[in-house]
Amino acid sequence: MKLTTPEKNDIASTLQMDSHSKPGRKKRWLWGILVLIALIVFFAAWSKNGKASAIEYKTQAVVRGDLTVVVSPTGTLEPTNEVEVGSELSGIIKEIYVDFNDQVKVGQPLARLDVSKLQAQVTQTKASLESAKAQVLQAQATIEETYNKLQQLEKVRQLSDGKVPSQTEMDEAKAAYSRAKANEASALAAVAEVQAGLDINETDLSKALISSPINGIVLTRKIEVGQTVAASFEAPVLFTLAEDLTQMELHVAVDEADIGQVKEGQSATFTVDAYLDHSYAAQVSQVRYGSSTVDGVVTYETVLTVDNSDLSLRPGMTASAEIVVKKIENAVLVPSAALRFTPPVSEEKKSSGSIINSILPHPPQEEKRQNVSLNNHGQQQVWILKDGQPVAVSVQVGVTNDIQTEILSGELAPETLVITDTITTGK
Repeated sequence: MKLTTPEKNDIASTLQMDSHSKPGRKKRWLWGILVLIALIVFFAAWSKNGKASAIEYKTQAVVRGDLTVVVSPTGTLEPTNEVEVGSELSGIIKEIYVDFNDQVKVGQPLARLDVSKLQAQVTQTKASLESAKAQVLQAQATIEETYNKLQQLEKVRQLSDGKVPSQTEMDEAKAAYSRAKANEASALAAVAEVQAGLDINETDLSKALISSPINGIVLTRKIEVGQTVAASFEAPVLFTLAEDLTQMELHVAVDEADIGQVKEGQSATFTVDAYLDHSYAAQVSQVRYGSSTVDGVVTYETVLTVDNSDLSLRPGMTASAEIVVKKIENAVLVPSAALRFTPPVSEEKKSSGSIINSILPHPPQEEKRQNVSLNNHGQQQVWILKDGQPVAVSVQVGVTNDIQTEILSGELAPETLVITDTITTGK
């Protein structure tokens, strides 16, 4: 007699129960198990590849050398003295004597208006002046006549012991003499008035000839022969003259963050688009207090003097300048990128013990960086490598040109390699 163990009975019962299931359902269960295994293998390999990366550090050496700090504004070139020549009179341009780029001297004629009307006014005023002078002569003759008559009456009165002429006749003679003197004064005033009018007309006639007020060069000419000039509330500009282009000015806009470093007498260089391979020398001559605000940016106009002996520079050219605000010799210099660097800290991954967490993929974690505290008095930290690991070194920094920074104190000698960045490589 054979005994059947409980285990075999359980297996048999299980097999009997499975035997009643459909064949298609068995295949689906089998395929599901295979897909699950493939996913586990895939994600395990993916996770391994994600972790199979190492962090390497990019380093640069600390050096000893000279540090130049510059401010880099832009601006335009202008003549040292630019004069706009206009006309106070209205009229038609009769002649033009100069053209663009012509050299002119003080008093040299530039253009002339039609003066026919002005000449007629001068002639008319001269005639009025002669008439007024004739009135003065007539008034003076009347004075002499009335004076003589008054003298005769006084002599007769004296000889007649005051009997003749009568007092009425004497009063009339005195009044006539006074009126004659008043008429003379009025005639003299009329002469002065007409003379003033003549002076005005002659001045206008002289202004019809437009002359150069300076020694220089003609930059622009805005008129043509036959053109009508209308001078109303302001004089129209006919010519623009520049005085001595061998000396020019560069007007640049310095940002408010840099204006405190810019001083008169500092040296500078600049380039223009026309001659990119040539650098011109300049010097700061004026730092103006007036500000300008464009799109929320506050700037201050600064004037640089420029030697343009070769006349290669022209007014209106746009220039990119570099003003040397500080120069330090034989300083310990560190790359500025080393002061901005902080080493990454790998985040520790916690295992939850759940098989689902170990199987399901997770997005790669971003590296967190250590917070580096900066204290006062220019104290910062740079990082060096010791045994392959970054180690912080405290330093006191000075000025910087954004590429290199001066080290005032700290345990950092020339040729020391400081970390400037990280390089992630796969193993």
